[in-house]
Amino acid sequence: MLSSCGRFVLQPPTYDLLTGRRPGLIMASGHTVLMRLVASAYSIAQKAGTIVRRVIAEGDLGIVEKTCATDLQTKADRLAQMSICSSLARKFPKLTIIGEEDLPFEEVDQELIEDGQWEEILQQPCPTQYSAIKEEDLVVWVDPLDGTKEYTEGLLDNVTVLIGIAYEGKAIAGVINQPYYNYQNNEKQKLREHKNEAKAGPDATLGRTIWGVLGLGAFGFQLKEAPAGKHIITTTRSHSNKLVTDCVTAMNPDDVLRVGGAGNKIIQLIEGKASAYVFASPGCKKWDTCAPEVILHAVGGKLTDIHGNALQYNKEVKHMNSAGVLATLRDYDYYASRVPQSVKNALVP
Repeated sequence: MLSSCGRFVLQPPTYDLLTGRRPGLIMASGHTVLMRLVASAYSIAQKAGTIVRRVIAEGDLGIVEKTCATDLQTKADRLAQMSICSSLARKFPKLTIIGEEDLPFEEVDQELIEDGQWEEILQQPCPTQYSAIKEEDLVVWVDPLDGTKEYTEGLLDNVTVLIGIAYEGKAIAGVINQPYYNYQNNEKQKLREHKNEAKAGPDATLGRTIWGVLGLGAFGFQLKEAPAGKHIITTTRSHSNKLVTDCVTAMNPDDVLRVGGAGNKIIQLIEGKASAYVFASPGCKKWDTCAPEVILHAVGGKLTDIHGNALQYNKEVKHMNSAGVLATLRDYDYYASRVPQSVKNALVP
């Protein structure tokens, strides 16, 4: 069903003394549906990241407002979603794919199709609890360009491409592409003017892709914790309100980072730039949180709504995360305990 739609970081391993393998994993000689899907999603996300960079380099973003001035869609959103959803549907026709953008059905240009699979992922073992999953049992949540408003303003390090994979309502695998990881620009002529093409810094590759599977680990970044004893809160840059402000203040923050994109905020947690992601408001949706949640959970973090409830990702679920988001790499209970009751009362799951 198609809706209109290198450093590795692993959980601390334990090994079987006879085989040298972690218990609960099967080796990848016969590739499982899940690992084939993740390997494809990795290559597809990289393709989408290339599309995102190409659109801004060409200079015509094709911006339209969806529901309001802060809810935007660009040519990059549209092309990236067409690429992701069509590429996945061709290779995995029984998947349920839910994309952010409500696009009319149309033929997709062949140049948007990505048929590759990332070989390093296919070489990884599949957690045994997922080894028998069938294609039709999986739901894929796609945000083709998370942080669209920031993208239109040249805040390119906020931008991510998100592909999350859910089974029985739980997010179990995910891919995050950062098209502009390592980018630098001319300070006197910002990229928000759409006149300069983004370039990587010296000896750096532009863009990166992070991926993870529960029970296996998360890969493509260096795990780092925020400074001990510091409460650094990351929250919305463009969708704030009194509830959001009240909840952030209740955390007794040493610093508040207001940035775009749910994917970007989770990356701040796993790279030690922030202690907690606090968003006490409806606004973000399942395609915003599915992939990032997997990466965070795979390294021991936690993401819930403001009440502490796990988010559900089955195909019938409402798309809005109506009770907000609370996420941390460590010390979840501290932040959960500081959510004001007035905030909880205002946000109905």
